[in-house]
Amino acid sequence: MNSIQLKPGREKSVLRHHPWIFSGAIAKIEGNPQPGETVCVLQADKSPIALASISPKSSITARIWSWNPEENINKEFIEEKLRIAINKRTNYLLLIQNNTNAFRLVYAESDGLPGLIVDRYADWLVVQILTMGAEYWKNAIIESLKEITGIDNIYERSDVDVRQLEGLQQRFGPLSGKEPPETIEITEYGIKYLVNIKTGQKTGFYLDQRENRQKVIEYSSGKSVLNCFCYSGGFSLNAAIGSATEVISVDSSSDALELAQKNAKINKINPKKLSWVNADVFQQLRRFRDEDKTFNLVILDPPKFAPTIQQVEKAARGYKDINLLAFKLLKPGGILFTFSCSGGISMELFQKIVADAALDAKVNAQILEKLHQAADHPIALNFPESEYLKGLICQI
Repeated sequence: MNSIQLKPGREKSVLRHHPWIFSGAIAKIEGNPQPGETVCVLQADKSPIALASISPKSSITARIWSWNPEENINKEFIEEKLRIAINKRTNYLLLIQNNTNAFRLVYAESDGLPGLIVDRYADWLVVQILTMGAEYWKNAIIESLKEITGIDNIYERSDVDVRQLEGLQQRFGPLSGKEPPETIEITEYGIKYLVNIKTGQKTGFYLDQRENRQKVIEYSSGKSVLNCFCYSGGFSLNAAIGSATEVISVDSSSDALELAQKNAKINKINPKKLSWVNADVFQQLRRFRDEDKTFNLVILDPPKFAPTIQQVEKAARGYKDINLLAFKLLKPGGILFTFSCSGGISMELFQKIVADAALDAKVNAQILEKLHQAADHPIALNFPESEYLKGLICQI
């Protein structure tokens, strides 16, 4: 078998079961492995410690499939990994299955399947293949998913920039079954949502915010609410259902706002409660500030500002800016729901950014709750990078 040999002392992370091996840790590559092929990971003394897929063009040159060098990485291995990932969600899904028909089935490295995302929307599966190793086993993945779930309609949403780092082209389209309709209706805790799996954000919807959307209901009664980066209206609908007096929703995408209004309509929410603003959030927050507009509750759920650690400094400025403006728009005793989905921003750093924003806004604030991604997006102890969604509920 082809192999990669690590430099002296660079085996520590592998022995601690971290699944990534960076190019700088590799002393040499033995043989001529093709992109995505399995290689044996050797320590400096040439003793085997793991099996990994290789991606020569990526700074993460190898991603580990197994820490058992005797394992056979084949279709049966992939199928078993998928089966374990899907089955181990059983207890969680039993708690929510009467409340939703949309959830994550496979979460990449957290499920031992680096670079593979699988989400279920009613009777459809949406797959994202982000790494060379997952691409190599693409056919085995699709066939195994059909067998395990009994679902034939599978759509690919590998149209993300990160594939370029792997030397892969962006791809989207049906992998099995028929072409999906323009929207698929899902339900979540009694609320209906129309999801566009072909062009929507992520795989179509922010499944990771499921329980956090429910939290908004608890805090919305009798309050004026501003929802920024509202996308298809998830937090907005929950605020309205939670008896908010008014909900103003802001997003820069007219298509997202159109879908959000359709979601409000199918849930028969009083349109007089809702208003939709098609604008850049940063600019609109400043307009509200200049107009002396204030709210009881502000929700900030921005897109990923820092996809990589190299962009953290710039992202931190963006997060501070919007949180500073949000604090200035809150009435005394007001509540801020604020989130970061940037993997490069830790919870500790995010809390510091929000604290600095409060200081500059000249308000004192307390953290009422810390929020995280839903349990079908599990955080692996050996892979802290799997914790990407951080949220704070603050009160001034």
